[in-house]
Amino acid sequence: MTIFKEIVDEEFLTVSETKELLADIEAERAMDEDRELRYELARAIEHANRFALLEPEEAQALVDDLRDIEKVDEATAYKIANLLPRDRDELRSVYAKQRYSLSGGELDEILNVVAKYA
Repeated sequence: MTIFKEIVDEEFLTVSETKELLADIEAERAMDEDRELRYELARAIEHANRFALLEPEEAQALVDDLRDIEKVDEATAYKIANLLPRDRDELRSVYAKQRYSLSGGELDEILNVVAKYA
C-alpha cells in the first residue's frame, strides 16, 4: 500500500516574510508554558533570523522589480531575493539548472536591481 501526498497549494515566500511568520508562531508558543519549540521549528527560526537581511516590504519590492525583467520568473525572483547575489558567479549559480544562460548584460541588469536593495 502506497500513501501519496498531494500538494494542495504552493506559495513563494522570502526569508524576511518567513521570519515574520515564524516570529508570530514563536510568540504564540512562548505564551503557552506547556508547549516547547520542536527542534525543527527552533532551527527554522534560527535560520530565518540569521539570513533575513531585508525587511519583508523591501524583499517583496525586490521580487516585484526582478519580475519586471524578462528572464526572471517568479521562483527565480524569490530565490534571488533570498540569496542577494553580489557578483555574476553567484547569480549564475541561481541559473545553473535552467536550460539557458544569461548574457553579461542580463546578469548586470539583475545585479543592478539587487544592489538597490542590498
